[in-house]
Amino acid sequence: MASRGEHRPNTIRDVAARAGVSVSTVSRVMAGDYPVAQATRQRVQRAIKELNYVANTHARALVAGSTQTVAFIVNDVRGPAFASAVYGAEQEAARRGRLCLVCTTEGDPERELTAVRLMREQRASAVILIGGAVEDDAYRARMAEIAHTLDAAGSRLVLCGRPPLGDDIPATVVEYDNEAGAYGATAHLLSRGHRRILFLGGEPAFTTTAGRLSGYRRALEDHGVPVDPELIETQVEFTRTSGYEHVRRRLSSGPPFTAIFAETDIVAGGAMAAVFESGLSVPEDISLVGYDDIPLATDLRPQLTTVRVPYEELGRSAVRLALELKEGRAGSGSEQHAVFGTHVVVRQSVAQYVPGPARDITEVRPTR
Repeated sequence: MASRGEHRPNTIRDVAARAGVSVSTVSRVMAGDYPVAQATRQRVQRAIKELNYVANTHARALVAGSTQTVAFIVNDVRGPAFASAVYGAEQEAARRGRLCLVCTTEGDPERELTAVRLMREQRASAVILIGGAVEDDAYRARMAEIAHTLDAAGSRLVLCGRPPLGDDIPATVVEYDNEAGAYGATAHLLSRGHRRILFLGGEPAFTTTAGRLSGYRRALEDHGVPVDPELIETQVEFTRTSGYEHVRRRLSSGPPFTAIFAETDIVAGGAMAAVFESGLSVPEDISLVGYDDIPLATDLRPQLTTVRVPYEELGRSAVRLALELKEGRAGSGSEQHAVFGTHVVVRQSVAQYVPGPARDITEVRPTR
């Protein structure tokens, strides 16, 4: 029993007493899914406001059998691309009367697993994992276990921007044509006469990098240009600083190149800064393309040619497909696997390459 003077949070019974109705009537008014007389509804809403009552949503969810939430698990919410996907997921969840919870993992598989387990215990309607991964046997086994345990709990695993696990795994997959986007970006540089194209990417075992590197290689091969391993720079972190440092070093001591394909727009921004600081210019000396088409692409000068990925729609579809399946309004199989297209957005950072002393950067080195 609370001591005198100690504040006790108001309960649904207090609201019912203030409004002069039953507890079940208050519940119906709050749920909004049961007909209640307008006068009664107004009395209950006035009592809720006067008592500053906040519902115990967890308790209500247990009664309903579901938390009416979706969980979005991401490495880092600071990246504009993933932030757009989170926004899309949140908008779709809100439209369907769900609460969207966002968890970050900083790339730690154990934190990811902990977040998934927590969401399973909370009986979330769907658990969405976004971003690439190292697709080895351990990863596939872990994802399969997660998918089955969520399915057994009445939830649904959604892989967003990750490859499918197989037809026998109960998971929804929402991805984009990663390799085709890289192929298009590289082909665009090749169409402008570039043959020595520096690839700036991350760890090749990472699914995002693997797809983009594959598209880069395939475009070169289709255009009859030998793949030069010396022009493939991996282990680049997806940060502006990393893009800057790698290009700065390449310009001062590496083999010559006339164009750069950066795996993300953020990396491209750092690469552009390094080119300018070295006394060169974009696109007159070095052409540059990125990937993602985040707002930074149009803020850079010159504006960045890049690959458009519909991240917001990815987030929306991740929620929509999972909830439609849960509500029995969608089938399994192909209906739970969506692939979105990508395309090159041509702006100002690519120029026609004209061989000759004026455009040959073999001997061009930084002036500072």
